[in-house]
Amino acid sequence: MGRTLEAGWVAGLVLGAGACYCVYRLAWGKEKSRKTAAAGGSRGCPTGPGRTLPLREAGLPVVSSPSPPAEDDGTKSFSPLNTQCLKKVICLLESTEDPLIRERALITLGNSAAFSVNQDIIRNLDGLSIIGNMLKDPNPKVKEKALNALNNLSMNIQNQRELKVYISQICEETISSPLNSEVQLAGLRLLTNMTVTNDYQHLIANSVSDLFGLLSLGNENIKIQTLKVLLNLSANPAMTRELLSVQVPSSLISLFDGKMEKEILLRVLTLFANLNDNIKQKENSFAQLQFNNGSLFSLFYGESTECTEKLLSLACHHDINVKEKVAKILTIL
Repeated sequence: MGRTLEAGWVAGLVLGAGACYCVYRLAWGKEKSRKTAAAGGSRGCPTGPGRTLPLREAGLPVVSSPSPPAEDDGTKSFSPLNTQCLKKVICLLESTEDPLIRERALITLGNSAAFSVNQDIIRNLDGLSIIGNMLKDPNPKVKEKALNALNNLSMNIQNQRELKVYISQICEETISSPLNSEVQLAGLRLLTNMTVTNDYQHLIANSVSDLFGLLSLGNENIKIQTLKVLLNLSANPAMTRELLSVQVPSSLISLFDGKMEKEILLRVLTLFANLNDNIKQKENSFAQLQFNNGSLFSLFYGESTECTEKLLSLACHHDINVKEKVAKILTIL
């Protein structure tokens, strides 16, 4: 509690008396939300009307991944902050090195970015670069909240044009973070949004192999979010060669299992189907290419019959959607 009060006084000195409301949210939010949780209360952040990116995950209804609602001040609703208050929060974020204040400021900006009007305001206030600089913070909670804020801001196409400079760093932070950590999951959500269109997919080409590693080793949440990124890539024919050439763990074949969670299994099958379609469209081009042993191409289309055998066993799966995906793949093979 003492640290919370100290953070409030520091924030007050930085912003001045005119920002009392913002300071209250940042300094007291954590304590109040704990009390609310203890009392059995909950709050949510409206998604807002600002989801401006197209939804496209081939064969599946959802591709973009907004950040989950973050606890803020313990209230039951969140209203958009005006430009003046957003400016003060951004100035506070830029001027402080206190991890608690940084975390609270990023939560406020992330929740505000759920509204399309605020996505533009934050960009015009140079908030994208200030939030982007928080990716260098060694505190994992600050880093996670920065990724979440950038994720909601990336739902805006103009913001994506400016955020593309951080893609390499986002990939690095995502891959190097502890397996199944909140930072890793937040990074994958942001990469999902940044690959909704084909414009910036080439910027993560060097990390595709690591993404397949996460797909193999991660927990259910990491697997699903990694598959969303890979599905976005597979829907772009220009990325097919990159995907098929990448070295992948042999354990990846275990995902073609009838006991696998449906949400994972359907996405793995859709990934396979997308690559099949892309190969069929440019059959002559791929016929001249050679792929190394251990590549994704070798796993799916190599001499081993294990992949085909698993697909044939899935043809009797109890779920109609799984059976339809498998039938489509087997028709092309």
